Amino acid sequence: MRKLIPIVIIAIIAIIVFSSGKSETQKILRIYNWADYVSDDVIKKFETEYHCQVVIDTFDSNEAMLAKLKAGATGYDIVVPTEYTVNVMIDDGMLIKLDPAKIPNLKNIDTDYAKLMRDGKMEYSVPYMVSVTGIGYNPEKVPDFTPSWSIFLNESYKGRMTLLNDMRETLGAALKSLNFSINTTNDAELEEAKNLVICYKKNIAKFDVDEAKRGLVTGEFFVVHGYNGDLQQIIEEAPNIKFAIPEEGTSMAIDCMVIPVGAKNVDLAHAFINFIHEPENCAATMEEVCYASPNTEAVKLLPEEFRQNEAVFPKKELIAKCELIEDLGDDNAKYTKAWDQIKSAE
Repeated sequence: MRKLIPIVIIAIIAIIVFSSGKSETQKILRIYNWADYVSDDVIKKFETEYHCQVVIDTFDSNEAMLAKLKAGATGYDIVVPTEYTVNVMIDDGMLIKLDPAKIPNLKNIDTDYAKLMRDGKMEYSVPYMVSVTGIGYNPEKVPDFTPSWSIFLNESYKGRMTLLNDMRETLGAALKSLNFSINTTNDAELEEAKNLVICYKKNIAKFDVDEAKRGLVTGEFFVVHGYNGDLQQIIEEAPNIKFAIPEEGTSMAIDCMVIPVGAKNVDLAHAFINFIHEPENCAATMEEVCYASPNTEAVKLLPEEFRQNEAVFPKKELIAKCELIEDLGDDNAKYTKAWDQIKSAE
């Protein structure tokens, strides 16, 4: 019996040492991303191949994300801002330069999209997904629907509509409906757009990003301002829901993967960006999140039905009416002021 005790003790110590060693060597990749914007299967595949754990926190607007990081939030290895916010982060010294040698799948990125970006050489950012905003609606509840931002002035659906809780997107919708640029810095145009959003506000239930789309399925809401991929995810659950790009035009966004200064796992972050743009992984991600990626090789792997889905890949004539949201530098304050006035308006 005395001989067995040392053997048991040694075995227990070995298990403890092995377990603690495993937990100490397993790296954690921390990502700050939009909600419902990544494939769970692709994440699990990455964790398995790289023997790591991926932890994702989410945000609902570029402004909220930027404010959190500027307030001192640290620990993220990858952040997924929209292109215009990438420019702010570059100018403020918040991002590290990428090592292209560690991201060979950069060769799969459509250069036509890269040319739209200020960081077109992808020194600090890599395009992830491309989105447009539009209107999700239930045709059974809105039989007179026309693809126009003017729907938010219709008192018949008061309390049954929502707008995005995003100042550039929502003010942008009003600006497009007035035939102004979504990047205007003209005070008179912004004042007119602000007043129009205040009129919209009288008819909506709330400003929201993530929960409103689910309200379309439950019947709580009839009309929702949202991102095409988010609403397409809902359409797959509830085929009666439809998506439309307003005839006046809308915003187009290129969301990018970046590595913030202070990231603890820079090599793993590079590996993740490269992994996402492996064509098979990128195609799987597109099918799950219902957004289009500028990865040309991945698009080739998609089912024909998905490639023909105009909610994901809008027609060229509609895309021609879209604008990329731009960073306006000091003039961003004009939008912030207008948005604050909208939020406080009765």
